[in-house]
Amino acid sequence: MRVAENLNSALLDLLAADEDVFVLGEDITDPYGGAFKVTRGLSTRFPGRVLATPLSEGAIVGAAGGLALAGDKAIVEIMFGDFAALAFDQIVNFASKSVTMYGRRVPLRLIVRCPVGGNRGYGPTHSQSLQKHFLGVPNLALHELSPFHDNARVLAEMLAAGTPAILFEDKVLYTQRMFQDGRIDDLFRYDFVGAETPVARVYLERPDEYDNVIIAPGGMTHRALTAMRAAFLEDESSSLLLVPSRLYPFTLDPLLPILAGARQIIVVEESTAGGTWGAELAQEIYPRLWGRLRHPIRLVHSADSVIPTAAHLERRVLVQDDTIRAALREADHA
Repeated sequence: MRVAENLNSALLDLLAADEDVFVLGEDITDPYGGAFKVTRGLSTRFPGRVLATPLSEGAIVGAAGGLALAGDKAIVEIMFGDFAALAFDQIVNFASKSVTMYGRRVPLRLIVRCPVGGNRGYGPTHSQSLQKHFLGVPNLALHELSPFHDNARVLAEMLAAGTPAILFEDKVLYTQRMFQDGRIDDLFRYDFVGAETPVARVYLERPDEYDNVIIAPGGMTHRALTAMRAAFLEDESSSLLLVPSRLYPFTLDPLLPILAGARQIIVVEESTAGGTWGAELAQEIYPRLWGRLRHPIRLVHSADSVIPTAAHLERRVLVQDDTIRAALREADHA
């Protein structure tokens, strides 16, 4: 099953199991089924609860927030995650605050789905990764789509928390296959670490034998794997990859023994530098492992630039597998 199909199936199951679930967004109804076809077939099955909306991200998220405040469960698709900026007020000043500003805790079950990321040639305003702009907002959880994490469980966790959440979905993942049964290919295996919000752990032969640890959200998975394969085959350097589902708040405790054993910790993301998820993660790790780290945590991110449309220029700006490969090579020689 491809990642987009897994997400579609998870949404369908939610709608079938709970009549209080609504899905809203631009062009999400059949026959179009959304810009990336994630909602294909849903409006045919649930015509009164899968609703196409006008082109106003603020209005969509505001209406969904109102549904959630009234006790329903609302899932919004932002056609391109870049346009979540137009709904920033509704997310930050209404939805997230409504949980705790009425004198008692009020569950507000709202999920905002944001297709993000480049490498598709969509240009400066349709290719960004805006995760860092939503970090640190009280009562707002951030998740990212992953080829390891079943979306039925991810969506259920987001709704059960009773607080608004954003699901960032790197567009390059939609057509990739979900990994299953602990096996990726002839070289890599994976398992999960932690119980509440498990983190996928990718390793070579043994999960306790590695030189470097890469922490990366789901959209970076395949680029990280390509870099890790090259490092192993060319330099005999073994790396371990950690892929979380929930980016914020981040549960660090189960990972501390793994991180403590690394020669170098590398955090990779597609956002540009400055106030990033990687920087937030680093400041959580430093006080916990200060006496055991061998080197400073290395942050890998995209160039300080708008994202070009031309493929060869876009590649120069965004993090690629060779960007991660270069960071691994530098780590091995540090």
